[in-house]
Amino acid sequence: MDVLQQQRNEAPARMAPLAKLPVFWALDGKRAVVAGGSDAAAWKAELLAACGAEVHIYAGELSGTFEKLIARGAEHPQGRYIHHRHGWHADIFAGAAIAIADCDEDDEAEAFFDAARAVGIPVNVIDKPALCQFQFGSIVNRSPVVVSISTDGAAPILAQAIRRRIETLLPQSLKGWAALAHSLREKINERLAAGQQRRAFWERFVDRAFTSPNMPEEADGVALLKDAERLSEAPATGRVTLVGAGPGDAELLTLKAVRALQAADVILFDDLVSDDVLELARREARRMLVGKRGGRESCRQEDINDMMVTFAKAGKRVVRLKSGDPMVFGRAGEEIACLEGEGIPVDVVPGITSASAMASRLGVSLTHRDHAQGVRFVTGHSRRGTLPDNLDWKGLADPRTTTIYYMAGRTAGEIAARLTKAGMTSTMPAVIVSAVSRPNERQWSGSLGDLPAAMVEIGIDEPVLIGIGNVFGKAARAAGTGLPARQFAVSA
Repeated sequence: MDVLQQQRNEAPARMAPLAKLPVFWALDGKRAVVAGGSDAAAWKAELLAACGAEVHIYAGELSGTFEKLIARGAEHPQGRYIHHRHGWHADIFAGAAIAIADCDEDDEAEAFFDAARAVGIPVNVIDKPALCQFQFGSIVNRSPVVVSISTDGAAPILAQAIRRRIETLLPQSLKGWAALAHSLREKINERLAAGQQRRAFWERFVDRAFTSPNMPEEADGVALLKDAERLSEAPATGRVTLVGAGPGDAELLTLKAVRALQAADVILFDDLVSDDVLELARREARRMLVGKRGGRESCRQEDINDMMVTFAKAGKRVVRLKSGDPMVFGRAGEEIACLEGEGIPVDVVPGITSASAMASRLGVSLTHRDHAQGVRFVTGHSRRGTLPDNLDWKGLADPRTTTIYYMAGRTAGEIAARLTKAGMTSTMPAVIVSAVSRPNERQWSGSLGDLPAAMVEIGIDEPVLIGIGNVFGKAARAAGTGLPARQFAVSA
């Protein structure tokens, strides 16, 4: 493997450009200035008071909403409203931590902005982006868990839609669990060493928080502290999780796969794993490309095994990230045997195998009862890069079975010849899908006789799946009637 390439892949994940820096700002007991008596100003004043600020409102008149808000008072024990029944002036900014205004006239808005900036106070003029040093996001409130969503002012409706979706994912009980976490933190730090022990505890804490529909009780805190005592006495042992990354589209990852990626200390990933999938991993995790791709220079399996063992024995949480499903042509059996032989705990998170992704992209049932009584997954090359010697070509030529050939780009011509020789008709429907589920996906549909020429056209630069069987007849007919027989469709 190229040394520079390996160094690049071992580097920490880089932060993509940010439109704005997300900052959570403590305002307990701080003076906040709000100029204007509109409903919009009332909403901002309520936010500030909810954070514990002493909100000074400068307005001759208030909207009905604003008056009711002040009469009701702040929910936060330290928050409160003070209404000054006159407009703002330059002296109001003394001692303020933040300033917000709702101004009808542009001249007034600019004057407020300049006056706040002159004394170094962060300022926001509502609905005037050019006069805002900061912006308010759409908020999901499970305080002390607070989620804020920003679209940099470009699409507030989109931010609200994202908030609604997050609301459905975060149970209301999370508020209580977050408060419990806050109360336990110092006790946990006293009992557990920084690093693996603490992370293991908080991962268990999170599991309990998200699986319990109820607010935590005192007994939960006691049980968690006992769990911390047990962890403190246990030796630091690592483990390995084999994770299926699916065919490439990050949205096809399972929730369990995402959780494993976010808990990992080290990620050993294959060349076919997409950047979008890696983006979901824990940012501090060490990432190492152990590229395994047909026809290209690859890490030896023995070296991969040694790395997993070394990191796990050092107490690390290792994720072996494989394209597709680890248990389908992923050499998982060898890795599991090696790890078990070393006494290292290992578990498997299945992924969507490429054949399933191909079927969904084509809209084809691989076991359609009118066309097939079974489905087979067959490797298209052996360790030598050629077709395996022991394939049952007579069985593979059975027209009642759908067969998906993995990693078969280089052997497509020989597959077609062997099947024809074994009795399969050259008109048997066939499909090729390259880079399935990825932005550069390509599809071809036709017949077995056209397969070798089609493979030359579609190329082998990307991973290729070949499907052969009557279930692909509809796709082949569509290609034949709507497009030239050897059309290559590019899917976005």
